[in-house]
Order: sequence, then structure tokens, then C-alpha cells
Amino acid sequence: MSAPPVEIHDVTVAYDRKPVLWDIDVTIPEGKMVGIVGPNGAGKSTLIKAMLGLLALASGKIEIFGRPSAQQRHLVGYVPQRETVDWDFPVTAKDVVMMGTYGRLGWFRRPGRAERQLADECLASVGMADFADRQIHRLSGGQQQRVFLARALAQQARLYFMDEPFAGVDAATEQAIVATLKQLRAEGKTVLVVHHDLQTVRDYFDWVMLLNMRLVAAGPTETTFTSANLDATYGGRLTALDVAAEAVRQRESAQ
Repeated sequence: MSAPPVEIHDVTVAYDRKPVLWDIDVTIPEGKMVGIVGPNGAGKSTLIKAMLGLLALASGKIEIFGRPSAQQRHLVGYVPQRETVDWDFPVTAKDVVMMGTYGRLGWFRRPGRAERQLADECLASVGMADFADRQIHRLSGGQQQRVFLARALAQQARLYFMDEPFAGVDAATEQAIVATLKQLRAEGKTVLVVHHDLQTVRDYFDWVMLLNMRLVAAGPTETTFTSANLDATYGGRLTALDVAAEAVRQRESAQ
């Protein structure tokens, strides 16, 4: 039996000795689209970075397919938050996508014909083939996000991490990204997405983690994304999200 994509055991993460994640313990099943949901400041992005091995743990351990993340980076694709990227760097969309192949090439091999062809295919799969030679800073926010998704696809990973991929994009881009992620799932890949729109959680994800510094609940969306768990996650601060929360309650009462 193969190891699960992600196993998190009693993990605490702290900044300047102040814990931002407490005693997280969860195992992510393979072949799922997983939504990581919680209020601002809940530690969602921190958890992603910890799983990627980008942050030191105060305690606990995280394994990717049964090994430390540092040993498994060739199996992982990552789309960061758009605001963390230097969009003024002088590269084309195709250059960015080819960066996704570097992990397999190693330090001493340069991208060749196969890598350029893969980059073209990945750009085409996200609807960006016509922008391959466009400088990245000349693209719209939604187009930039599609390019970074194409870069992740070029990594040909088994496990993908997406940190708020729908933030600041138009509806067409959001639906294109969702379609791509669902295709990855259909191929048996596992996708973890930091997500803030409660109204689309049931439509997008078949597994969900509800997080507010601690793990409130995790499991299949149908049984985990409940009004009780939302109340526990948001601590009664759902005022801006009441429409989505009420929709969950109405769905529960109709069942």
C-alpha cells in the first residue's frame, strides 16, 4: 500500500515564538481536490508553506508520500499567491512555464526541444498558447495566474499546492482553472487549494479542511462542510459570509 500524499503529525508552526498553527494532525487522501478553508489569519498559507518544507516546524513532522518534503520536491507542483511574485522580472510566459521543468533537469542540463514542447502544451491547456512570447508583466492578473498554473503543470507532479489561485481573477479564468484542477484529479493527482469563497466549496472540492490556527474538521465535503463546523471555524464572525453559511444550513435542513 502506497503512502498518502500528505501526512501531518502534531505540527505546530510559530513566527517569532508566537504559534500560528497548533497541533495540526491530518492525513490527506490521494486523488482528491482538497479545499483549505478558514478566516483571514487562520494559518492557511502557513500550512501550505509548511507542507512544502518552506517553513521550519516548532514541533511535529510532515511527510509527502511517506518521506520528508525536501526529498519529494520532484513530486510537487506549487502555485503561490500572485502578490508574492515579482511580475516585473523580464521573462516571457513560455520562459516561466519552462521553469517548471528545471526540477527534473537538474543544475547542469538546459531545457531542450522536449521541454519547449511541454511548455507549449501546458500553455495551450490553460488557454494561453497565443501569449507564449508575451512578457509576463504585460499580462492581466488572470492571464498571469493561468501562466503560473501552466508552470505547475509542466512540473508533471503527483501533488499540487495552490495558494488562493482564484483571488483577483475573472469568472472565465476561475472556471478554466477549476476545469484544469478537476482534470488533474481525474488523472489521479491530488490538489490542495487555499480557498476563501464559501459559496463554491461544495462545487469545487470533494474533501475539505476547516482551519483556524487549529484544525477544526477535515474530511469529505458532504459530511464536513456543515453549519456547525463553519460556526466553530469562524467563531461567530461570519457576518460577511452569512449568505454562504445560510445556504449550507438550508441544504442541511432539506436533506
